[in-house]
Amino acid sequence: MPRLSTTLAALVLSAAAAPAFANLALAQKNACTACHAVDKKVVGPSYADVAKKYAGQKDAAKTLAASIKAGGSGKWGPVPMPAQAALSEADLNTLATWILGGAK
Repeated sequence: MPRLSTTLAALVLSAAAAPAFANLALAQKNACTACHAVDKKVVGPSYADVAKKYAGQKDAAKTLAASIKAGGSGKWGPVPMPAQAALSEADLNTLATWILGGAK
């Protein structure tokens, strides 16, 4: 019986962590991590800084998803972010929600 509860606990923990790994994989697949990291500035701002900037804003996920899709310049410095227009709405929303949640 202890083995069953240990196995069950491991399954629950791995299921909870799976979306975070999936979202990191989505960011890596779309080359987001070439310019962004979770906790430090690379070329673009860290995901933590992005989350802080959007914290408490109404429709933050929708706004961030639109910003990812359109790209732009001037929000974080002189280096422009290329548009990610090829991403599906679902992927844009997934990335935005993950970033706003601390990219964890």
